[in-house]
Amino acid sequence: MTNKKIKAVLFDLGQTLIHFNKVNAMAVFHEAATNSYDYLKELDQPVGSLKAYKWRNFLSIRVKLLISDLMKRDWDSLVGLRKSHEKKGIRLSAEQWRQLNWKWYEPLSRRGSIEPDLAETLGLLRDKGLKLGIVSNTWVNGCSLEKHIDKYGLLHFFDVKVYSYDYPFRKPDKRLFIEAAKQVNVACANILFVGDRVDNDIRGAIRAGMLPVLKTTPENKRKTLPPTATRIDKLSELPQLIEKVNTDNT
Repeated sequence: MTNKKIKAVLFDLGQTLIHFNKVNAMAVFHEAATNSYDYLKELDQPVGSLKAYKWRNFLSIRVKLLISDLMKRDWDSLVGLRKSHEKKGIRLSAEQWRQLNWKWYEPLSRRGSIEPDLAETLGLLRDKGLKLGIVSNTWVNGCSLEKHIDKYGLLHFFDVKVYSYDYPFRKPDKRLFIEAAKQVNVACANILFVGDRVDNDIRGAIRAGMLPVLKTTPENKRKTLPPTATRIDKLSELPQLIEKVNTDNT
């Protein structure tokens, strides 16, 4: 009989580990574009007018997102940012490119929040000997995502971070879940996956053979769950849930 004890927990990022309240996307874009423009001006880069800079980047992002949706794969914001800006004669160091990427992401990061006891919850899971990881569908480069996570003092908890832009597939494709399982070096049957979307997270985890857990949000509270999935309201419920699963599989 297969040992189904939980040995690792993988988390989705947005709306699972970090919650974003309803965001005005255009307001975030204008703030991010202005901050990025000002940063490049400080570096004496040939950015032209603010209006033209915003318009170019708005079109570039929209086209990339459209292609991403059609191809069912994500793009890397850092790579895309560098290519589009270098075409306009902008030359930066590796660290300055990462800082520019952060300038674009930072306004959104300020609109995020976490559960007040999340660090304690993750600490309890680590104390149980569980490996922890992140599996996220994202086009935001990890240099900015991890800076955001680190601002909450949480980055050190995660053994692996798997971002879809590094692969030619994304959730709910089971290959992304299996890749994370390989990196954390735990069999899929011994992994609990926590996410906020039934379509991408729960169904993908089931296809990979993981135990799926849906974190309730206003957007998914009326969604019907597959019979093998569990619903929680807060991540702080995980230690008790895992203890029950492991006791039942003793």
